[in-house]
Order: sequence, then C-alpha cells, then structure tokens
Amino acid sequence: MILDTTYTNKKHDKLINDLVGKSYSLIQTIKMKGIGSKRMIIDAVSPNLEHYLNTVSAVNYANLELRPSGLLIRINKGLQTFTWPIPFYQLVIYKNDGSSIHAQGLFIHFRRNTTFKENKAFFAKLLDEKIKYDAQYNFQP
Repeated sequence: MILDTTYTNKKHDKLINDLVGKSYSLIQTIKMKGIGSKRMIIDAVSPNLEHYLNTVSAVNYANLELRPSGLLIRINKGLQTFTWPIPFYQLVIYKNDGSSIHAQGLFIHFRRNTTFKENKAFFAKLLDEKIKYDAQYNFQP
C-alpha cells in the first residue's frame, strides 16, 4: 500500500507506526549512525507503481528510512511525497546491477551510481536489522 504523505495525516501516521514501528529517537539514531539513506535514482518499478513516478523524462528519486520493524520508501513526484511502508517479514532485497526491493507484489529498482555506492553502509545496516528481526521468530532447535 502506498500512502500520500505530502501533508500530515494522523490516520496515515498511525497506520505507518502500526506496520513498521515508530521512528527511532534522536539518541538511538545517533547510536546507529543514522537511519536514513541518501536519495537514490529510481531505475525501474513494477507496473502498479508507475503512476507514482514523474511522467515526463525527469529523473525520479526515492530515499529509504529504517524503522524498528520495517522500512519506509519515500518516493518524490514533483512536490508530492508518497510513502511505501514495508514490514521486515515482507521485505526481499536483490542485488544485481544496482539494488532491487520487493514486497507486497511490487518492486522498485535503484540505479547503480555514486549515490548508490554511498548508501552501501545503509544497506548493510538494513540487512543487519532484518536479520535481527528474523532471529526473533526462529523456532528451529
């Protein structure tokens, strides 16, 4: 589900907090050395997400925010901002020419360029948090 978060909406905030948890506190953010990525160029998206992108030949950008139980992908379309909350149990990340995030039957592919390379530490942190989350529900002896 994609939410229009251009303007503050209490219902959307509650829904996001229920899905992926509340945002980290300032102290936790400092300890983690940041919870957000730099903006990355969107290379391709699933057909269901195409109407959230710019229709002209402009470059489309998105950035990622880490939450305790998931991830937020914020897509910028002109002056509008759309947020895609993804809980960790639905998150799948593929690394090919760039990086591809899949969840809920949708995907978004980020172009491999200098800003993508600068976000390497963020992706490592994201994978570590996903592993910690999945380890809570490992019931195998």
